[in-house]
Amino acid sequence: MSTFDKREDAYENKFAHDEELQFKALARAHKLLGLWAAEKLGKSGTAAEDYAKDLVAEGVADHDSKKVVAAVLKEFTAAGVAQSEHQIVRHFEEFRAQALDAVKNG
Repeated sequence: MSTFDKREDAYENKFAHDEELQFKALARAHKLLGLWAAEKLGKSGTAAEDYAKDLVAEGVADHDSKKVVAAVLKEFTAAGVAQSEHQIVRHFEEFRAQALDAVKNG
């Protein structure tokens, strides 16, 4: 195996590792958003955990955080929770930063 091949393998492995970290962080951020949203919706315990798990599943299935945010906004609107899309996105970005830090640091 040439040096070029070894370097190429190293880049591919790093890319795969980085993608895995991003996936785990995104799933964790969706869960944190779900727990936060569940609290705003008056859910606790198992109901809150189930709500968060559903958001994680939706995010993993669609690979689209915008749909997760839209789902939370729809739930908030139906329940009369006063949160704008901007506020939900801001919370999600905070949770994503926390999750990425947690995944990278153990």
